[in-house]
Amino acid sequence: MKATVPFTKDMLTIPEVPAYIDSLCRKIRTDVHEHLHRRGGVIGVSGGIDSSVTLALTVRALGNNNVIALMLPEKDSSPESLEYGKMLAEQFHVPYYIEHITGALEGFQCYARRDQAVKKVFPQYDPNKHTFKIGQNEGAIETSLPSVFYITLVDEKGEEQRKRLPAPQFLKIIASSNFKQRTRMSMLYHYAESHHYAVIGTANKHEINQGFFVKNGDGSEDILPIGNLYKTQVYQLAEYLSIPEQIIHRTPTTDTYPAEQTQEEFFFQLPFQELDLLWHAYEKGYEAEAVAGAVNKTPERVANIFASFRRKQQTTDYQRKPPIIYDGKD
Repeated sequence: MKATVPFTKDMLTIPEVPAYIDSLCRKIRTDVHEHLHRRGGVIGVSGGIDSSVTLALTVRALGNNNVIALMLPEKDSSPESLEYGKMLAEQFHVPYYIEHITGALEGFQCYARRDQAVKKVFPQYDPNKHTFKIGQNEGAIETSLPSVFYITLVDEKGEEQRKRLPAPQFLKIIASSNFKQRTRMSMLYHYAESHHYAVIGTANKHEINQGFFVKNGDGSEDILPIGNLYKTQVYQLAEYLSIPEQIIHRTPTTDTYPAEQTQEEFFFQLPFQELDLLWHAYEKGYEAEAVAGAVNKTPERVANIFASFRRKQQTTDYQRKPPIIYDGKD
């Protein structure tokens, strides 16, 4: 279906933020108390904008005495994440707990399995001397070329080496790193079940629709209050909800690999301001020509981005599928 409303840059602006927040909080209350029959909510707090807004909304909906903030750092986590998480919980007067999951991940051999794959690409890799990150080829999303993943090794002097990441090693690194999200989700449900609470998810629209989550990890929450919101809309709510400025101005990161890495570099490939507009245009059926001027790109580049979105949805469709329940019929 083709869109008929002219495409403009401000079409994602929430016109009445207070009314929207009130409506969202009513739904959180109804879902937690009446649909899930739980007394409160547990939220994994990362010190990022999405979990911060989700915490603030849940406190408004359920009251600060019925919300738990859980921080789940491991040895690759930025110290800033824990610092900001505690600051947020204290601002909203929410009880918080810190569970270091490094030991659990070592038990799963998360780091060892991952490091084996890294050494296949960089034999000199030493986790005591180097850090690394993985990301896609810059600018590929605006071309007709498929995205390719690269691994970047960073030594003690900050000097970088970059190589293309072969598929077997890429898959092993991802599978090993996914222990982190699945371990965190196990701990979130431990706290939720201990208090008869629901697990409140923090994913936004892009993360859900483009597959930037781990199946049975950070994709397994009970409710997703901001799951239909674009990143720019999350920031709109953050301003109204008095989220700390340090968090609002923090660059969104994956906080997964030893070297610092942005979400844009690893997965989305576009600044979120552009990403929001382009995804909205793609989802609503706008032609590339109708969008190009508003985002300062040629129609060809916009068309390439739309094609990339389609590929991403197709390749991550598996992650959004629920279990297939057999009913005894062919």
